Amino acid sequence: MASENSSTKKGLSGVATAYLVLYNVILCAGWASVGVIGIKHYMSTKSFLGAYDAFELPLKVFQTAALLEVFHAAIGIVSSNIVLTAFQVMSRLMLLWPVTHSVPQVQDEASVTMFVVAWTTTEVIRYAFYTFGLLNRLPYLLTWCRYTFFIILYPIGVCGELLTIYAALPIVKRNGLYSIMLPNKFNISFNFYYALIFLMVMYLPVFPRLYSHMIRQRKKVIGGIQRSKQD
Repeated sequence: MASENSSTKKGLSGVATAYLVLYNVILCAGWASVGVIGIKHYMSTKSFLGAYDAFELPLKVFQTAALLEVFHAAIGIVSSNIVLTAFQVMSRLMLLWPVTHSVPQVQDEASVTMFVVAWTTTEVIRYAFYTFGLLNRLPYLLTWCRYTFFIILYPIGVCGELLTIYAALPIVKRNGLYSIMLPNKFNISFNFYYALIFLMVMYLPVFPRLYSHMIRQRKKVIGGIQRSKQD
């Protein structure tokens, strides 16, 4: 699930604004590179098999960079809900690193293509939206895209994420991946298999909340613009 509920605070200092513009430009370009690499791979092979290997590096770099968004919310330069932002970012990172990276058997699953396509499209639009918003040059088309494309991209992304985790479960269980079993000198145990199941369950309350929030925002933003044009 993408972090879609971020909005910059009004009255930012010039330094903070410049920093956020730079951050958003870099992330927008980075996600665009993931999309371009994926398209080139498909055009040359007519298959998404091996696509993950092609865009793996920029995908990891620019998704991991989203940790900064939790920091931005924590220090108050954006008005995001820090708890929801942290969940969104960490759930993606858990899917990307301990699951997709650590379970190579799932990397050519169609579900990986599903969530990468959804993430890439969403993030290019989102970071471009923030960039132009910070510069006070936000075009209506970009606003419309941000508050419309999510209607289909969110379900596709969430389905891809859940199906990827589900595909990894038997491999994680069989190999005991990232699990800590007793007895050990620390006298603690952790079962990564059940942690992934818990993560999947957490989508049930979080995704509807995020999706309904975006629906409300669409009515507010798009409806407000259209009414303004009619007045």
